[in-house]
Amino acid sequence: MTHLSRALALGAAVLSLTAAAPALAGPGDPAPGNRALDDVRILSADDMQGRAPGTPGSEKARAYILSRFAQIGLKPVGDKFEQPFDFAKRDGSTAHGINLVAWIKGTKGGKAMVVSAHYDHLGVRNGEIYNGADDNASGVAGLLAVAEAFKAKPPKHDVILAVVDAEESGLRGAKAFVAAPPVPLETIALDVNFDMLSKNTKNELYAAGTAPFPYLKPILTKVATTAKVTLKLGHDTDADGKENNWTNQSDHYAFGEKGVPWVYFGVEDHPEYHKPTDDFATVPQDFFKRSVATVVQASLAFENDLDAITKASGR
Repeated sequence: MTHLSRALALGAAVLSLTAAAPALAGPGDPAPGNRALDDVRILSADDMQGRAPGTPGSEKARAYILSRFAQIGLKPVGDKFEQPFDFAKRDGSTAHGINLVAWIKGTKGGKAMVVSAHYDHLGVRNGEIYNGADDNASGVAGLLAVAEAFKAKPPKHDVILAVVDAEESGLRGAKAFVAAPPVPLETIALDVNFDMLSKNTKNELYAAGTAPFPYLKPILTKVATTAKVTLKLGHDTDADGKENNWTNQSDHYAFGEKGVPWVYFGVEDHPEYHKPTDDFATVPQDFFKRSVATVVQASLAFENDLDAITKASGR
């Protein structure tokens, strides 16, 4: 995550749009997200070396994520999951990144929903490993839990799972994704982005996006009534200062620049943000498990109402 946030900005304006989330799993199915803690622990271990783009740690993280794709039973959109891209660094040199893109085919087709989360972090600096447990191993774990939920109960619409690289370098992976999307951009009705889901002492998880896209508010308000955390709406206007507006602070912004509606789930900044102390040991496990359950619930609700979202957005 690239933002430095401190306060709350509540979205306004409501359009009538109902949402009914499907059940997470059938009888006897493992609950989506039951591996989320392991996902964070493994992705934020020292041997991942902070997952900086182009490093052996990044390669090792990709190998783990691909093993989870296989375990869940995901398929690539094309021939392979890996989608490489190049980008210019601040010093003018060329860097390389690799997105991982999977697909769950909907039962009726039509529009698609993207679920995104970046897997890169800051790497090793001055001999210290920035493991990025919250930022953003937690978001990747949330995405994998959503994938498990949709595999347990297939969606009506296609769901594209984009685990993107080089967010910390300026949303590079997300920008590469929208520049060469695996499906026509006009068929993407919504991006649901996860960035920092695991650390909050007030039991709060934020959903940004209802100010620019007020037709999403009824869905989130309904989810909030039964969510396992306090789901708050905000951080999507300049009401409390530009620094508290998350509109351009994570990968959803690349979609927004292309006219794709988005919703962004994350926690406010904490003492471990962008510090070497952002380790698995400092993850409040109970809150994180409930946070993952909440983003799964919300993702199912969004997909269930994707036709209404498409109509309301005019896409």
